[in-house]
Amino acid sequence: MTDLESLTQRVLSACADLARMSQEPGRITRTFLSPPMRQVHAYLKEWMERLGMSVWVDPIGNLRGYYPANKPTAPRLLLGSHLDTVPNGGAYDGALGVVLAVALLEALGGRRLGFGVEVIGFSEEEGVRFGVPFLGSRALVGRADAALLALKDEQGVSVAQAVRDFGLEPEHVREAALRGEVLGYLEFHIEQGPVLESLEYPLGLVEAIVGQSRLEVGFRGKANHAGTTPMHLRRDALAGAAEWIGLVEREAWGEPGLVATVGQIQALPGAGNVIPGEVRCSLDVRHAFDEVRTRSVAHLITRAQQVAQRRGLELAWEVKLDQGAVPCDPTLLERLEWAVQDCELPVHRMPSGAGHDAMIMAERVPSAMLFLRSPGGLSHHPDERVLPEDVTAALRVGLRWLEILEEHGV
Repeated sequence: MTDLESLTQRVLSACADLARMSQEPGRITRTFLSPPMRQVHAYLKEWMERLGMSVWVDPIGNLRGYYPANKPTAPRLLLGSHLDTVPNGGAYDGALGVVLAVALLEALGGRRLGFGVEVIGFSEEEGVRFGVPFLGSRALVGRADAALLALKDEQGVSVAQAVRDFGLEPEHVREAALRGEVLGYLEFHIEQGPVLESLEYPLGLVEAIVGQSRLEVGFRGKANHAGTTPMHLRRDALAGAAEWIGLVEREAWGEPGLVATVGQIQALPGAGNVIPGEVRCSLDVRHAFDEVRTRSVAHLITRAQQVAQRRGLELAWEVKLDQGAVPCDPTLLERLEWAVQDCELPVHRMPSGAGHDAMIMAERVPSAMLFLRSPGGLSHHPDERVLPEDVTAALRVGLRWLEILEEHGV
């Protein structure tokens, strides 16, 4: 077995190396199949091949490496995360999960298990380039269809063309889908939030990935002169939207576990001396239980209607996303909890407030996640960090988890 403290430094060093493979000098930006992804693949391929893994890039651009079992007919276990980033992102979101997976296999010191292990570096999770997330994991569960390949980025380049430009064949994208017996999927990931740090816990067991509702809400009034229109004769769309945004915040405060956000707002015509006649804003609502989320969305729309009616405004809304909550597999989660206990670490079960590849993989295979503490609760930011002792803890738990799977199965 490899010394875990030395391997921890290898993990941190690898994440720093990958962070330098970017589309933008001085910033960490790496979108779907952009040129630096070739460097990332080459770096990880060299490491994986040194461990005796066979390595390939599938037709959607996922990097995949297979660590053989102790017998050729054994099933596979999947480990992985994504290799793309948001613009000006951090060094650990996504990449840490891939690097930790490879390091975990190095920690075996050449020992083969009763199942093979496939490490997957997903080509896309963030949804930055094409506005739709999870391109890599969608392909693995068989959802890379013609509509997905036809999506275009801001330069008019389609997914299919981006795949072709990377030297792959989009006509064969269905071949990326999982085949054969798969035991399950585990994703190591930074928490991207402040909960574990507030508890002073290094790791968290993800029970479920919360459901998400995303809407566009529009208030329409009447634009008019800001100096000559008395207050009692105004139909100010922005004032109505502002009142409603305050109600959104209060709704979230009043429902345990609910988060609700208005993150975008556009006021038209957008002049300082004109009463806003139209406002478009976003609404993002998330909860671990779908019934709570859908009830809250309905209530927020009702409140928006009440505001609009009282102010003489028109209201329109459109649902952009309605993603149900995804529970993690109870057996994999139980085995993870045993591993955490055996490593004499505190056990904390928690939901994930962000979406992850695991929620897509769960459509096809049992899936679980293990969070590492995020110092400062910071993510999607250049100052994103991870603590070395937490990386060591994750490696210890991962090794024990593999042993438990051999002993008890999935």
